[in-house]
Amino acid sequence: MTINTILLLILSVTVAVGLSFYQYLYKVKNQSKLYWFLAFLRFISLFSIFLLLINPIISRKTTEIKKTPLPIVVDNSKSISELRATEDASSLYKKIAENNAINEKYDVQLFSFDNEFNSLQSLDFKGKQSHIDGVAKNLKQLYRNVNYPIVLFTDGNQTMGNDYVFSFQENTNVLPVVLGDTTTVFDLKINQINVNKYAFLKNKFPVEVFLQYNGDESISTTFAIQNGNQTIHKQVVNFSKDKKAQSVSVLLNADKVGIAKFKATISSNIKEKNQINNTKNFAVEVIDQRSEVALISAINHPDLGALKRSIEQNQQRKVTILKPTEVKSLQNYNVLIFYQPNTTFKPIFDQNKVAQVNTFLITGTATDFGFLNQIQDDFLFKLSAQKEDYLATYESGFNLFAQSSIGFENFPPLENNFGTIAVKGKVNTLLSARIRNVQLQNPLLTFTENGSKRSAYLFGENIWKWRLENHLSKKSFEDFDLFTDKIVQFLVSNASKKNLNVTYESFYNAGESIEITAEYFNKNYEFDEKAQLTIQVVNSKTNASKKYDLLKSNNSYKVNLDGLEAGLYTFKVSEIQSNTSFSGTFEVLDFEIEKQFVNPDKSRLEQLAANTNGTVYYPNQIEKLIQNLIENENYIPTQKETIKKSPLIDWIWLLIIAVLSLATEWFVRKYNGLL
Repeated sequence: MTINTILLLILSVTVAVGLSFYQYLYKVKNQSKLYWFLAFLRFISLFSIFLLLINPIISRKTTEIKKTPLPIVVDNSKSISELRATEDASSLYKKIAENNAINEKYDVQLFSFDNEFNSLQSLDFKGKQSHIDGVAKNLKQLYRNVNYPIVLFTDGNQTMGNDYVFSFQENTNVLPVVLGDTTTVFDLKINQINVNKYAFLKNKFPVEVFLQYNGDESISTTFAIQNGNQTIHKQVVNFSKDKKAQSVSVLLNADKVGIAKFKATISSNIKEKNQINNTKNFAVEVIDQRSEVALISAINHPDLGALKRSIEQNQQRKVTILKPTEVKSLQNYNVLIFYQPNTTFKPIFDQNKVAQVNTFLITGTATDFGFLNQIQDDFLFKLSAQKEDYLATYESGFNLFAQSSIGFENFPPLENNFGTIAVKGKVNTLLSARIRNVQLQNPLLTFTENGSKRSAYLFGENIWKWRLENHLSKKSFEDFDLFTDKIVQFLVSNASKKNLNVTYESFYNAGESIEITAEYFNKNYEFDEKAQLTIQVVNSKTNASKKYDLLKSNNSYKVNLDGLEAGLYTFKVSEIQSNTSFSGTFEVLDFEIEKQFVNPDKSRLEQLAANTNGTVYYPNQIEKLIQNLIENENYIPTQKETIKKSPLIDWIWLLIIAVLSLATEWFVRKYNGLL
C-alpha cells in the first residue's frame, strides 16, 4: 500500500471513532455497556463504509523459476529394430532425462514418433512409417516464441512428409543422436518405382525405376522385372564409386484387362546384409477404355490449361483442347466442355442434338448469353455487360455424388456478367453464388439430368485460381483435382443411379492406409444419414474373415482397414435394413518401407544439425551431450517475478459487514427504546 492509502486509513479510523464517541458517549452521564456496544457497532459501520470508499490495494510479490524446455524425442519406427539399435534407443534417452543437473536446468519432456507424434509412454519399435517432419510441426505448436534445444534419437531415415532438414524452426538447436551402425556396408537397393496406376489394353505403359548402390568398388548387377513366374525384362546395370545411382526406364505391354502384378529385382554375385530392399512389387490396373474429353474454346485462357492438367491427373482421362472450327465429329468423345461459347459453337450444339454427348458448360465475360438462351432450355440468362465477382457458397444438400467442401467459401471469386440466372428446369446445385456477404439466388455450379442426358454448368471464369488456392492452403492439388474428377465421372457415366456406391483402390501397399468409402441413397436418391453399413473382408488364402462397421463422415461412410497382411482380399459392403450389397476385391502388396534401410542417414542428420546450429552425437558420446547441455549458457533458467494486486477486503464482505452492523444497531436501539 502507498503512504497516501495508509494515511487515509488512519484518518478513517480517527473519524469513525470520533463520530461513534460523539453520538453515544459524549456528554453521556451513564456510559453503560449498552452505549459502548452501540458505539462499537457505529464504528464498524462507518469504518466499513470508509474502507469501501478508499478501497486499499495490497500488492503480493511472487517469484517463479522458468526453465528452458528440453524435448527428448525418440524414433519408435521399425527401422530402429532393423538396424539393431533398440537397446541404445531404449536406454540412452533415460540417462539424459534422469540426470539431476539436467532436470535442475531444463523442463525435460519425453516424446516418441513413428507416423504420429506422441508423448513417450513405452517403446516397441513397430511403427510402420517415420515422420520426422511431423516432429518439427508438433514441437512448433507446443513451444512458441521460445529458444530451446531438441535431443532427437533417430536413424534419420524418413519415409513420409516433407524434407525434415528444413522443417525445424530457427529458434531451435537440434541435437541428433544417430542410432544404428554407420559403418558403410555393400548394398543394392530399389529406391523408388514410378508407374501409373492405370494402363490401357493393347498399349505400352512406362515404368521408371531408381536404383541405388552403397559401396566403393565398381560392380555389375542384373535388373529384372517379373510378371508371375515369367521374366519380361532383364538388363545389366553397372555401378561404381562415382556412379551410385541409376534410373532405368522400361516400356511394358498391357495385354490383359485387370490387375497386372509385377516384381522388380536387382541382384549381384556379392552377398548383402539386407536383401529385402532388392525387391519391390508394383501393380497396374489394365482397363479397356479411356474417357475422351473435348475442351472446346474460341479464346485462350489460363482456365484451359488448369482444367486439362486437373482432369488428366486421373490416368483414365484424356483432354483435347480444340477450337470450334476444329471439331469434325463428336463420336470419339465421352464429354464435351464448352468454354465460354458464342455463335461459332452453333454447329457443335447442332451435332450434339443427335450425338447426345454429356456437356460441361462454363461461362465468363466473353460468353454470348443471347446465344445460350437460344440453344439450351435449362436456364434463362438476364445479364448486363457489367462484370462482377461471384464467391461460392457450398450447398450441403447436394446429393448427385459425394463431395464435401474443400474450402469453396475461401476460394477467390469467379468473374461473370452481372445479372440474374433463372432456373427453368430441375437442377441440383453444388455451389451457389454470392457477392461479398450477400447471398444470391443464382447458382454457381449446378447439374441437370434429363433421362440419360447429363449436363454441368459453371457460371464464372478464372477457375485456375481455385486450383492455385487449393495448392497454397493444402500444399497439394489433390482436393481440387478430385473435385474435377468427380464432375467428369458424373458426366462420363450414363448408367442409372445406384443406391449403394463404393469407392476403393484395386491394390494397396502393406503399411499404407487402407480406406474404403461408401455412399448410400434412399428411394428418392437422397443421401441417407441413418444407413447402417457393414463390410466383411475375407483373406482369399486363409479364409480368415473380419467384419467392420462403416462410420459416417460428411456425405459418405468410411472404414479404415489398416493392419491387413499382404494378400488378396474379397469384401462385401451391405446395408442392413435394405439388404443392398456391393462386392469387390483388392490386394495388399508385400512391401514394408521401414525394412529398406541398412544404415542411418548420417549426412542428412549432419545437415539438420548444421542448419539449426546444433551438433550430431553418437551413442558413445552421450556423456558429452549431457555435459554440453549443462554448460550451455544460452539456456539458463530465468526468474520471473509476478506482482499481484488485490483489495485488502473484498467489497462484498465490507458491504455485508456494514449492513449487518447497521441492522444490529437499529434492532438494539429499538429493543431498548432509544428510537
